[in-house]
Amino acid sequence: MDFALDARTLELREQLTAFMDEHVYPIEAIYQEQLDAAPDRWSPPPVIEQAKEAARSQGLWNLFLPGEDGAGLTNLQYAPLCEVLGRSLHIAPVATNCAAPDTGNMEVLHMFGTAAQQEQWLHPLLDGSIRSAFAMTEPAVASSDATNIETAIVRDGDEYVINGRKWYISGAMNPNARILIVMGKTDPTAHRHRQQSMVLVPRDTPGVAVRRGMKVFGYDDRDHGGHAEIDFSDVRVPASNLIGEEGGGFAIAQARLGPGRIHHCMRLIGIAERALELMVDRAAGRVAFGKPLSEQGVVRDWIAESRVRIEQLRLLTLKAAWLMDTVGNKGAHTEIQAIKIAAPSTVEWILDKAVQVHGAAGLSQDFPVAEWYAQVRTLRFADGPDEVHKNALARHEIRRTSARA
Repeated sequence: MDFALDARTLELREQLTAFMDEHVYPIEAIYQEQLDAAPDRWSPPPVIEQAKEAARSQGLWNLFLPGEDGAGLTNLQYAPLCEVLGRSLHIAPVATNCAAPDTGNMEVLHMFGTAAQQEQWLHPLLDGSIRSAFAMTEPAVASSDATNIETAIVRDGDEYVINGRKWYISGAMNPNARILIVMGKTDPTAHRHRQQSMVLVPRDTPGVAVRRGMKVFGYDDRDHGGHAEIDFSDVRVPASNLIGEEGGGFAIAQARLGPGRIHHCMRLIGIAERALELMVDRAAGRVAFGKPLSEQGVVRDWIAESRVRIEQLRLLTLKAAWLMDTVGNKGAHTEIQAIKIAAPSTVEWILDKAVQVHGAAGLSQDFPVAEWYAQVRTLRFADGPDEVHKNALARHEIRRTSARA
């Protein structure tokens, strides 16, 4: 693996860094003020549109998507750019149309959608004129095993009828989330990995009822569009809204999660870098027991350890991205599992130390570290909990060792 970034990546990173300095960091306080003052608590602050227009005009748009519909970047090229976006998690990914869950949904429609589905839903998503959500997790079952989902998708002539309840559907509280990709069971008698299918459900379809927005450690994540609990009661959609084929939902979900998992890890490195900067600044400006915190041994230990952990994390992420490009997601299985295990817990540790260095302020709304901590902790569940990834990684190691023996 060549550790040097290629010329295009270096150019885009420099351009993106300048965009952050000019259009993202200066509006963070305004963004929060507008969010707090908004009459509709789930609507995005108007100031985000200015950043979106600036990103689009500079060609910093859909950087995540390979091929002609996106920027045509490899995973290895996108990784350093995604890290930059992670430095302002609420604004930068949305401003560049690189925010989850839209990224994963666009990838699904790009890979598996029909021409009509792409025209109706993918193109507006690529344009940034609408948002979307991915409805898989359910409150009544352990959704870490996706084969447990119980939402029924039943064929009735030229329609599918959907009944079930979903929750923690990220982004679905945003009024601009016009389309939901819903995963449910079309054939409960089939093989456990062939029971599920995915269908497109417009949010305004009769029978789709948003019950409430779910909180995360007390935060409502309004800036991410909220996390909805949704009832589907005799929801009818045309059979043409099926994505792929019946029984293909589990495989599509796995294809969707591969890039998404590593995108999360890339952004986390950006959070970690900025948290370390805040930690160093705070330590330099606060005095305790007669000397700055930056001269206290324990704080220096945290700062040094944070740098080491960030560098380890970045190298593992880049290796996973490189393998995804060279041998495919299946060939990069071990590294994808490893980075999904390592990234949230590593950055959680760094944020814990950043909170500690900030003292009481670290618990407040005056600094972003507390909210970052809550969001990073949730990523030990998102796209599969730690335990599922560890089990899969261990199973792979056992098989590989047994095969050699």
